[in-house]
Amino acid sequence: MKQEKLDETDLKILRILQQDSERNISSIGEAVGLSHTPTWRRIRKLHDAGIIRGKMLILDGEKIGLDVSIFVFVRLAQHSASVLEEFEAAARNVPEILQCYTMSGDFDYLLRVVVASVRDYEKTVKQQLLKLPHVGQLNSHFALNEIKNTNRLPI
Repeated sequence: MKQEKLDETDLKILRILQQDSERNISSIGEAVGLSHTPTWRRIRKLHDAGIIRGKMLILDGEKIGLDVSIFVFVRLAQHSASVLEEFEAAARNVPEILQCYTMSGDFDYLLRVVVASVRDYEKTVKQQLLKLPHVGQLNSHFALNEIKNTNRLPI
């Protein structure tokens, strides 16, 4: 994928939107030294280029009872392009899996799973994770405390 050429104004706009995605265009323009229309055009260009992929709300998992994070290393029983594709497609459909990464090293994937309790994790393992295609081994690590969790890129 081609990397887009961004100038300092684009970067300033992106920093502002990462901090507050609901900030209005006039306020963003004022902060970067542009009027409403050029600011809108730049934001539209960033959307069209796929740099801005959408907006999201960040929920406090602890306040809604979903505060148990488990990092799960997955080793597949076999390897081929179709096996990897099947596993990845199935992992995308498990709501408790918030993140899934292909890994180098001893394991094939790293999952971040979020649930309400250890008992809920046990159910998730039995009813969903072990049923993902081609799973050979799961190795689970429970997070004791969240120190930092951000989606802001260091731009």
